[in-house]
Amino acid sequence: MKQFRRRVFEIIQLGNKEDKPSCACDYIIVITILLNLAILIINTFEFSNSIQVYLNITEAVTVVIFIVEYILRIFTADFLFPNRGPIESRIYFIFSLEGLIDLLALLPYFLLMLPSGIVAFRILRVFRVFHLFRINTQYDAFNVVIDVLRDKKEQIFSSVLLIFILMLASSVAIYSLEHEAQPEAFSNAFSGMWWSVSTLLTVGYGDIYPITIAGRVFTIITAFLGVGMVAIPTGIISAGFVERYTRLKSLTGDIAGENMRLSVINLESDHPWVGRRVRDLDLKTDSILVCIVRDGKPIVPKGNTMIHADDMITLFEKQ
Repeated sequence: MKQFRRRVFEIIQLGNKEDKPSCACDYIIVITILLNLAILIINTFEFSNSIQVYLNITEAVTVVIFIVEYILRIFTADFLFPNRGPIESRIYFIFSLEGLIDLLALLPYFLLMLPSGIVAFRILRVFRVFHLFRINTQYDAFNVVIDVLRDKKEQIFSSVLLIFILMLASSVAIYSLEHEAQPEAFSNAFSGMWWSVSTLLTVGYGDIYPITIAGRVFTIITAFLGVGMVAIPTGIISAGFVERYTRLKSLTGDIAGENMRLSVINLESDHPWVGRRVRDLDLKTDSILVCIVRDGKPIVPKGNTMIHADDMITLFEKQ
């Protein structure tokens, strides 16, 4: 049974080119996600009952595929988190980001079985879009975005906090300047916050705007500050991409110039890398992981590839 579950785990995880069933599973999941989202959009139009029946059947088939995949991922969660117990690993998967995305994508199908008059539940259909995150796991190029955001999270948090402080200060200031002139527009600080968001983020809806000279001057200053504040996180993320691709290009050039040495590491069960994803490994800045050999089969490492015990890791390290 354990061997069977391991094989199921290999199939539903991101496959390599040599594993045809796993690659086929990846394609099926991607096609199912796109088909399900297409039906979500198509259902916003009105069709005859005969066409709607086919749409409902197709949607039901995609839902069944998602449910089966979700159950299989829970069934094999102990292989995804080998350092945790059978029950603990399943609970950890359910409440992990990937598990929550799967659950949120499935939740609307069950809640929408409630009476159709409950309009509040219809908005839950938006959660189906979360399935698009599953496509992200199929292509490692998208993981670069996540890696850059993770590397620059402290700088991004600081810049976003700075924007929030500026929004709060400007909302109180514009309320003080404009409340007496137009109390209906700036009735409280929250009204000023809405104006602050639209001004600082250069949206400019125009539904709330100052009419006093002091308010207009302050708005000009705030708009200029907004351009600079929005540019800060953008610059941080752009710099992160440049750093990452410069590093990869440098490592690639070193490999081509034979300035790298090859290292092979056999991971024991107590190795700190076991149970972690490739993107979370504490690799040196001048090292690159090029291959994982598992059960005699080579695996091309991707950002979300999980490291298992008894894996043989191949590294290129700069001399």
